[in-house]
Amino acid sequence: MAEGDRSLRSVHEEAEQKRSAIENSYDSKSSTFQQNLLLAIQLYEQCLSIAHRISLFSPNESLEDISTADLQYLLLNYRIADLIIRVNSRERKASLQRAQKSYERYLRRLDDYDMLSKSDAALLEQYQDAPITFSTASTSDPAARRETKIRRFKEEKVLKQKLEYMQKNPAMLQNDDSTYRELQLTNIAYCTHQTFQSLESIGQELHILSLAPPSPPPDAMPREADIRERDRNATKPYSERLDSPLSQLSAGMRGPILDKQGKPLRPFTLTSKRQDMQNGVFRPDHSLPTMSIDEYLEEERKRGGMIDGGGPQSQVQPVVDEDDLEAADRETMKAREWDEYVESNPKGSGNTLNRG
Repeated sequence: MAEGDRSLRSVHEEAEQKRSAIENSYDSKSSTFQQNLLLAIQLYEQCLSIAHRISLFSPNESLEDISTADLQYLLLNYRIADLIIRVNSRERKASLQRAQKSYERYLRRLDDYDMLSKSDAALLEQYQDAPITFSTASTSDPAARRETKIRRFKEEKVLKQKLEYMQKNPAMLQNDDSTYRELQLTNIAYCTHQTFQSLESIGQELHILSLAPPSPPPDAMPREADIRERDRNATKPYSERLDSPLSQLSAGMRGPILDKQGKPLRPFTLTSKRQDMQNGVFRPDHSLPTMSIDEYLEEERKRGGMIDGGGPQSQVQPVVDEDDLEAADRETMKAREWDEYVESNPKGSGNTLNRG
């Protein structure tokens, strides 16, 4: 069947199958994943083209005028945007802007049918006023921001649980148009929550990309993909070793120093320490002492770092003359006072913190 003869339903079913395969794949960087991603985007864009050609949605209609089976096609722009932001491309900014436009078209379509809740309609107005700085919660009041985040999280959790319950019970949807319609509307409400979060993330990423330095023009880029690859093709092989052989390090220092006319051919150094350098070849790895212990102590004594003769505690106590009765009495009274103090203050009596 030719592409132009395919029905919207058949193309949409194929796009949903591709999207389901993408959701169940975890290797987002593989070529197969990226090919399926691009193919799914093309299929959803083809669905948009068919829907536009047959005038599936009209601004003169209301939500009640849309059949239950056609409600799923309101998500076409959302599906395209959700897939675009997963594409690995060097033109990340262009991809983000493209996804942003698709999200905007999705929200405008819902707004045309008055399908946005009061809070979502207010968020849409905030986004239209400042797309780059848009946030789902207040950025000035931390408490209000926290409450808004919690409220939206709970709303999203309720919608997700309701979707999972209805999807796990397909018997509820059989021959019951109202239940199936409720499932479609719940899915749209859940995707709307995801849309505002994605728009906030896109705005933050676009702001970061705007601060990045501009990429150099193609003419300024090197012709070869990698400088190291160019080095590998040179006469000397490229090596990442830090301990290169001495032959490579001294490659530019070979040959004669002077030419026949006495002109220097390479840098050189005049030195008179040839014997010292020769003696240092077999010296120990550690630093050798430069002075003896006695010399070090003498230097410390000169700097005043040592005290000769010790302090007052090391001096010899004077001996009391036995013939001097007054001096003997003073020493005796002093000894008695010390004994009385020790008896009245036993060892450890002042340490009240360690008592049991």
